Amino acid sequence: MKKVIIRTDASTEIGSGHVMRCLTIAHQLTKHGANVRFMMHEVQGNLIDFVGEQGFGNITTFELADLYIIDHYDIDEVWEQKLRTYTNKIMVIDDLANRRHNSDLLLDQNVVPQFEKRYEELVPAHCVQLLGPEYLIMRDEFITARQDMPNRTGKVKSLLVFMGGTDPTNETLKILTALQETKVTFENVHIVVGSGNIYKDRIQTICAELGFHCHIQIDYMAELMLQVDFSIGAGGSTTWERCYVGLPSSSTIVAENQRIATEYAAELGAVWNIGWHEDVAISSYVDLFNRLSKEFTDLMQMSDRGLQLTASKGQPNPWLQEILEMIK
Repeated sequence: MKKVIIRTDASTEIGSGHVMRCLTIAHQLTKHGANVRFMMHEVQGNLIDFVGEQGFGNITTFELADLYIIDHYDIDEVWEQKLRTYTNKIMVIDDLANRRHNSDLLLDQNVVPQFEKRYEELVPAHCVQLLGPEYLIMRDEFITARQDMPNRTGKVKSLLVFMGGTDPTNETLKILTALQETKVTFENVHIVVGSGNIYKDRIQTICAELGFHCHIQIDYMAELMLQVDFSIGAGGSTTWERCYVGLPSSSTIVAENQRIATEYAAELGAVWNIGWHEDVAISSYVDLFNRLSKEFTDLMQMSDRGLQLTASKGQPNPWLQEILEMIK
């Protein structure tokens, strides 16, 4: 049995996106007989217990392994070089292209200008590069959901709000206030927060008062996306999940590493860019709700564009075969 160790973290600052996409990889590798463990630090807002509930243990010291997978913005070639004592194969998941890597396989699923060339000077010559939305890391629920998508009409009756696992800039409470101030009404409003959101109890109370559905640390996001007509979200990997199921959406940039991809996705017509979170006020979300009631055609075109950008060549998750080839 091949042994794989995944180095990643979640916290109130980092958010949960890294861990969630690594869990997708872990589940897929487990189906193919691999023994997968995580290596995460016990920082505030960590998801070590959640990962454990998914069936994956956490280690605190280096161990010999057939493959290390690294998904962490603070790790570069220096740390990776030290890993060579414990493994012959290293895979890196990155979004930023802002540091050098000592890796054998690199995956960056984002669409940014000239994404095909952004790692040319940052990885060894032998490193296999899997770049762009063809290599989206998609959970099985999303792959199934893409086959069962509703007919998008551009009319927004139901709304989904998910601003990331921890929502460090507190956008969810801004949006809840805007929903109370707007004259636009929705038949259903679904608010999703992660267990690491420090305001989750307050959010849950407000949702109960307003008759909204509140969901905490869920594993049925794709199902929700099929039930709604528009999503308000943060930039990052969830942008491409929304596109993958043809759900029109807006993105608020809540971290600097989301800026380029969010702005480019908006240029391509795949999302509405609300802007940098410090410049986004409650009134910005009120204006968004007003826009939703008018721009049916634009929303339908956004849905189609998202589907086009996230279409895979061949089977979904083609990165899986590349990993399996590394450890066979």
